[in-house]
Order: sequence, then C-alpha cells, then structure tokens
Amino acid sequence: MKIFIDSADVDKIKEAYSWGIIDGVTTNPSHVAKTGRKHLEVYREICDLVDGPISLETITLTAPEIAAEGRALAKMHKNVVVKVPLLREGLKAVKILTAEGIKTNVTVTFSPLQALLAAKCGATYISPFVGRLDAAGHVGMDCVRQIRTIYDNYDYKTLILTAAVRHPLHVLEAALAGSDVITMGFDVLEQLYYHPMTDLGIDIFLKDWAKVPKP
Repeated sequence: MKIFIDSADVDKIKEAYSWGIIDGVTTNPSHVAKTGRKHLEVYREICDLVDGPISLETITLTAPEIAAEGRALAKMHKNVVVKVPLLREGLKAVKILTAEGIKTNVTVTFSPLQALLAAKCGATYISPFVGRLDAAGHVGMDCVRQIRTIYDNYDYKTLILTAAVRHPLHVLEAALAGSDVITMGFDVLEQLYYHPMTDLGIDIFLKDWAKVPKP
C-alpha cells in the first residue's frame, strides 16, 4: 500500500518526505487556504520536492471547465494528478481527461456505486472519505471493502486511495482491505511510528548497555 501525505504545508511535506515512507501527495482547496499563499506557488514547490503522484484539485463545476482546468494543472509537472469531484459533470470531465492521457483522482466519494461509475469513466484513483463517513454514522471502511470487491469482480484498473483518514486504525484497516493507496495528515503519519512497548524496550536496552564494561 502506497502512502501519501494529505497536506499543502510545504514544510511538513518536506519533513515527512525525508522519512523515506512517502510515495505522493494529495492537496485540496481547504489545505491550500490554510497556507495563506498563492496556490500555484504552493503547487510548484510541492512538485519540485516530491517525486511521486501529486493530486491538485479542480474548483469548477462543469465538464468543459473542469477539463480545461485539469489540462492546465497537468501541464505544471509530469507527476500531477487532476483531482475531480464526484459529480456527473466531474465524471464527464474524467472521461475527457482520461482519453487525453491525463491522470485523475475522483474525490469526495462516499459510496461504492459512485466508485463504480468513476471506474467506468477511467479514473486513475478513487478517493473514498472514510473519516467523514464515520462521522455521519456509517462505517467508512465498509465503503473501501465494497469498492475493493467491485473492482476485483470486474478487473477495473482504478486504484483505491483511502482518504479522510483520522487515526492509525484507519491505516491498518485500509491495508487489510487491500487499499492501493492511503493518504493522511502529518499528525497521523507521526502516530504510525509510536508504540509504548517500543519506547520501553529501547529504554531497557540502553539502561542495560550502560552496565556493560567499556574498554
């Protein structure tokens, strides 16, 4: 399972990328707004920093506008993946962009049927929002598992990119469900490293080593 960082904070992306575990980046308008910077400046810095898929989101709502915006974003860098909302117009744009060889990430996905439609339109990635489904009283990971079954049933090539991840358990469940990719914030990435028994084990080893006679 590939691991992406979900952020537009260049400093955090740079730090996480230095750990050697990051395969790509996803951004969205909310992340970009938090930076207080011009979006194209942020996008260029991320593209220069990370050698992997970088999802940049469209903000228009009609197929011709989304396709035009997607083409402009794709020209920025070979690693750009055009992020498109799961609307009827969005999927029409995905069909157009896919035919032109432009990679797409269909976002704000909340049902396996939506994911089926995106796959039929040739989406490169589908992004089910598991955390938001949990918050609405659903089991978000059920959506991922159902998408996995549908895609395997019909040999769709669209990759499942589990998104809106809120905690390490989402990461574990996504890996067990066969998600192709998962994207998460810097805080969740950090939590993956921690376990109290690891800290205890290191502490014991260091204390014991201090007792070993030195030359």
